Amino acid sequence: MDNEFHTVRGYQLLRQKNMTLTPAMEDYLEMVFRSSEEQGYLRLNELAESLNVRASSASKMVQKLGEYGLIKYKKYGIIELTGTGKELGAYLLTRHNIIEKFLSTIGIEENLLKETELIEHNISANTQKHMEIFNRFFESYPEFSKQLRAFVNARLDK
Repeated sequence: MDNEFHTVRGYQLLRQKNMTLTPAMEDYLEMVFRSSEEQGYLRLNELAESLNVRASSASKMVQKLGEYGLIKYKKYGIIELTGTGKELGAYLLTRHNIIEKFLSTIGIEENLLKETELIEHNISANTQKHMEIFNRFFESYPEFSKQLRAFVNARLDK
């Protein structure tokens, strides 16, 4: 992971504006960030397809995120993130990646994405920070990663 985690800046930004995002709103914002990184924008139908929802559902959520000042919705279904939306989207994607890497490291292979999604909306900043430290430890000492896998697999085979 190239980005070093120091703070939950995204949530600080929300608190400053007295906003709270639901897990669904977080999922949409994370996907808009993830999908628009290359072009700088995303089309509404692409967002709906990425999240396996109807375009009408995606449209309602995009409007709500627009009310929060996180997204700009333009003609012809073009969605762009505001500065705050980009910052929060980057935070949400980093959080997702930290959790996914942690779960992978401890040997979760089946339903990895589903497991990550279930955890990411219910994790404290402290736990997230410790997960990242754990991930970095095993990146720094790959021999221990192999030992952990062997240890876990031996216990799961019993």
